[in-house]
Amino acid sequence: MTTASGQLCPLCGGSKAPGTTTFTAELGFGVVVIRHVPATVCSQCGEDRIADDVARRIETLVDDARRKRSPVAVMSLAS
Repeated sequence: MTTASGQLCPLCGGSKAPGTTTFTAELGFGVVVIRHVPATVCSQCGEDRIADDVARRIETLVDDARRKRSPVAVMSLAS
């Protein structure tokens, strides 16, 4: 089901629209924070969904930080 702004949130039924989110990954030896990640975000509860192509970009960044054993890595996907 969709609304005028796009999709309905599967958690609360609110409307979802394009926006951004912050992704974090705990690596055991460090943490990766990726800001300004494109996502669809619920205006009611804040639930976010990241598209597959964006998730692949994030996975590449996290894998790079893991190889470097970075204790803290903060990045941005802003265009």
